[in-house]
Amino acid sequence: MSQHLSEQEILRRQKLQQLRDLGINPYPPEEFPVNATAADIKENYERDKINYKDIRIAGRIMSIRDMGKACFAVIQDATGRLQVYVRRDDICPGEDKSLYDTVWKKMLDIGDIIGLQGYVFTTKTGEISLHVTELKLLSKALRPLPIVKTDEEGNSFDEVSDPEFRYRQRYVDLIINPHVRDTFIKRTQIMTSIRQTLNNAGLLEVETPVLQSIPGGATARPFITHHNALNIPLYLRIANELYLKRLIVGGFEGVYEFAKDFRNEGMDRTHNPEFTVLEFYVAYKDYNWMMNFSEKLLEKVVTDLYGTTEVQCGDKTIDFKAPFKRVTMYEAIQEHTGFDVSGMDEAGLREVCHKLGIHVDAHMGKGKLIDEIFGEKCEGHYIQPTFITDYPVEMSPLTKKHRTAEGLVERFELMVNGKEIANAYTELNDPLDQRERFEDQLKLQERGDDEAMFIDHDFLRALEYGMPPTAGIGIGIDRLTMLLTNNAAIQEVLFFPQMRPEVTSSAQSEE
Repeated sequence: MSQHLSEQEILRRQKLQQLRDLGINPYPPEEFPVNATAADIKENYERDKINYKDIRIAGRIMSIRDMGKACFAVIQDATGRLQVYVRRDDICPGEDKSLYDTVWKKMLDIGDIIGLQGYVFTTKTGEISLHVTELKLLSKALRPLPIVKTDEEGNSFDEVSDPEFRYRQRYVDLIINPHVRDTFIKRTQIMTSIRQTLNNAGLLEVETPVLQSIPGGATARPFITHHNALNIPLYLRIANELYLKRLIVGGFEGVYEFAKDFRNEGMDRTHNPEFTVLEFYVAYKDYNWMMNFSEKLLEKVVTDLYGTTEVQCGDKTIDFKAPFKRVTMYEAIQEHTGFDVSGMDEAGLREVCHKLGIHVDAHMGKGKLIDEIFGEKCEGHYIQPTFITDYPVEMSPLTKKHRTAEGLVERFELMVNGKEIANAYTELNDPLDQRERFEDQLKLQERGDDEAMFIDHDFLRALEYGMPPTAGIGIGIDRLTMLLTNNAAIQEVLFFPQMRPEVTSSAQSEE
């Protein structure tokens, strides 16, 4: 298939060949060791000038301002941008001054990656800059960056705002939109803070299978694949819960995993078919302990990230200072709909849904109906961190029955800014009760619910060996990152979100 090239791309390929004809390798194999970064230079030069006399730095050219026998340019490395000053007499000493005019002046483009050696100085306008004494091309860029604006100083810049472009070509987005890089740095900091807290609490980080013979641990539609050697269907995991609880059976008293889960469902601003969840399980604890632990965990994460418990989310200020508010699910529904659904059967719940204008399907049982009512009419009201507790048993097939309230289970979800961030239980460890719950899920499958759970016979066998009382939780890392970085779309916190197949110009012409 022939590649359609723009005029700029054709010109850059011509420059590439000219460089090679001159004996200059545009992609040299040698390492280029650096001893400073843009951020380091800007932060420390003024108070420690003596150590910035012999600097080696590498980065991408983001702007060039030609001044005849010299030029100012801006390069960008992983830490930020730095102005550099390149003079012909410095980088082309001796007789051969033509190298500057024929190569460095004409052959370099915005987007090229270069290595520089020189000394730091401050310009007459007060800008910390690098006076270049040696320059080396490290990588020739054959595509121009989408930099389309120029300020009064001649510096080019742009922030691409088209989500289709940004998500599909994240590598370009990261180059030209520095704030995007900061989002992903914060994502790693969030996970690091969580990991440190769990390690300090004595939990063990583990790994469990992504390919599973039974997609268990949640109610969701799975992705299905096929294992050729075994000639069996396999599923991409929708959750890692049942495997982590097998490890509790095996004698570990605290385990956790940052898991990639997959659910074959719709995509929108808060859902991606591939997502990251933290799950951890602690023996001899219950959901009350988990509420206390998780609110302290999140308070610490936010404090580690910002030095305060408050974060800005849109026009709202959200405070993660523990303790969080606690409201039962039935209380929440009654407060926001006026209906007391605590004693209703399936027919009564359907009538409530009808009165509230909530669309329901015939395959939905009591649990799904209550979930729809809460999701449609209640969830969005909880802006400050709030634990919604004590769910109906029909909604929670893996949760221990409530110790005092008939028909409920010991479960909570954490709501923040109108979205679920975490889901936790006192784990069901009665193998006979668990088998009955799985069988109830099978009946929902037979009614057409393609998100109902499968029966995992090996997990039941594990429970029959005895699992200690256990508390478990799942925290959505993507949604937590959205919240803590003030991003409204999940695509903003995933390096490479799922996209529809790209329609190429050749495909369009064939149509």
